[in-house]
Amino acid sequence: MSQVCDLTGKKGQVGNKVSHAKNRTKCKREPNLHNKRVYDPETGETVKLRLSANAIRTLDKVGSLSTFLRKYSHLFQQ
Repeated sequence: MSQVCDLTGKKGQVGNKVSHAKNRTKCKREPNLHNKRVYDPETGETVKLRLSANAIRTLDKVGSLSTFLRKYSHLFQQ
């Protein structure tokens, strides 16, 4: 299963761990993802999504999945 948020598109980043002696070691930083069931009152459906903690907080703030999709439609255009 890929480590990508279904709504925001967040994914892992590659970077370096840097020791006190300035030795660099590659590491991957994964996003904070959770499996959530999201109910949308406008459509009456429940959808299973893999969301980052940031997306969950934003969904709580805007109220519903449909509102989120309308407000942040620029994230889904390719």
